Amino acid sequence: MLHRLIATTALTFISGMAMADFNLTILHTNDFHARFEPINKYDSSCDVTTNDEGKCFGGSARMATAISDARGRHENTILVDGGDQFQGTLFYTYYKGALAAKMMNKMGYDGMTVGNHEFDDGPEVLRGFMDALNFPILMSNADVTGEKYLSGVMRKSAVIERGGEKIGLIGLTPQNTDELASPGKYIVFYDPADGVQTQVNLLQDQGVNKIVVLSHSGYLVDQRVAAETTGVDVIVGGHSNTYLHSDDEDAAGPYPTMVGDTAIVQAYAYGKFLGELSVVFDDEGNLVSATGAPQLLDAGVAEDESIKARITEAAIPLDKIRNEIVGEAVEAIDGSSATCRAGPCAMGIAMAESMLEREKDQGIQIALTNGGGVRSGIDMGQITKGEVLTVAPFQNTMSTFRISGALVLEALENGFSKIGEDAGRFPQVAGMTVTYDASAEPGSRVREVMIAGAPLDPEKMYGAVSNNYLRGGGDGYTTFLDAVDPYDFGPDVADVLAEYLAANTPYTPMVDDRVKPVAQ
Repeated sequence: MLHRLIATTALTFISGMAMADFNLTILHTNDFHARFEPINKYDSSCDVTTNDEGKCFGGSARMATAISDARGRHENTILVDGGDQFQGTLFYTYYKGALAAKMMNKMGYDGMTVGNHEFDDGPEVLRGFMDALNFPILMSNADVTGEKYLSGVMRKSAVIERGGEKIGLIGLTPQNTDELASPGKYIVFYDPADGVQTQVNLLQDQGVNKIVVLSHSGYLVDQRVAAETTGVDVIVGGHSNTYLHSDDEDAAGPYPTMVGDTAIVQAYAYGKFLGELSVVFDDEGNLVSATGAPQLLDAGVAEDESIKARITEAAIPLDKIRNEIVGEAVEAIDGSSATCRAGPCAMGIAMAESMLEREKDQGIQIALTNGGGVRSGIDMGQITKGEVLTVAPFQNTMSTFRISGALVLEALENGFSKIGEDAGRFPQVAGMTVTYDASAEPGSRVREVMIAGAPLDPEKMYGAVSNNYLRGGGDGYTTFLDAVDPYDFGPDVADVLAEYLAANTPYTPMVDDRVKPVAQ
């Protein structure tokens, strides 16, 4: 069983040839999502006053300082990223990948893998980002030969050198990226373990015996890849926004998590932490030890003034939009991924209710959106348009359609199909209540659905609203492709949410049991 392979402490062996040991520190980030400015405890933008009070985290200026300090403490370091630099704030909406490329080049990254959000605006925008980078961006488990913007350019692996030693880097992207983003029809994604092993073999044939996988596939998939491959020393993860730490009971697992002889690390998300893993290899490239912890980038980490000035300048074109006041929150509105991908959350409910409120006069009875579409929460007090755009940054539009009760049931089954995997498809709903059994087999988990006080009728047609991403089959909601009378060009979801919060200001967030597991 896989769980038997996972050690709860760092790997430590005794080397028979200590004089030949090679020490390397791997600095790493993942799921930055355009958080160039500091964030608050809800992972949303932190205003200048709160930042000056020492209550904020992260931001490119702190990240630059932390990286520089870590490099000063270690002889051999590399800096890598686990994907998803794109999407999440107005910085991405305005600059696309240009600002991310400048910041990553400035900080001296050595490699990155392709996250699913790097495909949000298609392969052409990804190609522009790639062309601006001074380091390789990698993806091993995809065939891009049919995609004109990536064919012949996108690499699967790369070799870098530190201290006279060669280090192999391999990229890994979610196998279901075609469901999560917009890679187009010409890229074929395949099994992550197969993609990694093929590159490991090629690197070893070149005499490279120290191999680091940069994986944007999630903590659980990383454990599977480690168990099903040979020759992988370290997996630097992303995608699941997993916080790992060996001395924190709130962490999802130890840092590093060991599967066999492979060390797995991840550093949550949004630039809140800088991962710092120190490893030792013997002269044959075997991993002798792996220790470290993610560094919290709080007020104790000084901001690099030159980077801070550059970000402040880049924010000028965005200020008019994001500083517009749209309402007030009586208390914080929780939109954390840990909550919204596992059950009803205050922000997910607000979003679903806003969509239904906008369309209910048009015969729409139910709303369904995905928990993964909620990208942050909003703190108590004034609500700005910028905060709303951070919650819903994807520029998704409202989609209305008619759908049978049977297809509603199929859609909900998809929503519950990956319970416990931090999947973005968990349904945030309005106009209905749902009871499900997480212990049942996927596809048979829904136990009861009530709409307008009556049980779901499989034969009845219901008016529904969602977003154009889900209506197009995103997050596995292919059922919506069979909808009747679809209209995918409604207003932006963020605009609808802003109008709803404004109409109900001061807004009091709420969470109820509209989606609940069966009593155990």
